[in-house]
Amino acid sequence: MVRVRELPELLAAAAVATIPEEALEVTLSSGYASDLLSNVMGQAKAEGVWVTMQGHQNVVAVAVLAGLGAVVVAGGTKPDGDAVRKAGQEGLPLFTTELSAFETVGRLYRAGVVGA
Repeated sequence: MVRVRELPELLAAAAVATIPEEALEVTLSSGYASDLLSNVMGQAKAEGVWVTMQGHQNVVAVAVLAGLGAVVVAGGTKPDGDAVRKAGQEGLPLFTTELSAFETVGRLYRAGVVGA
């Protein structure tokens, strides 16, 4: 299992908005990777981590609706300003990494995060 606060080191990731302290302590129960928002709403589990390559504000809305613990935008994609603002407002841990989605998911799996 991985806590949100461990994601930056594990994934060479950076937070794109201020994360509330309590959100950093969430233990990520599972992981899900997809760029299809409806798939995430139907398949991802609450307090899981979502790996995507999309960086628009609908990603934040879906993550909050699904009760996810964190979102990682992989592949060097940078979330747009609306997504960053929305993540900050919602207290959603939103990270970026230069790692590919494949490498990101692999590192999470090796650290004990299982699929949803």
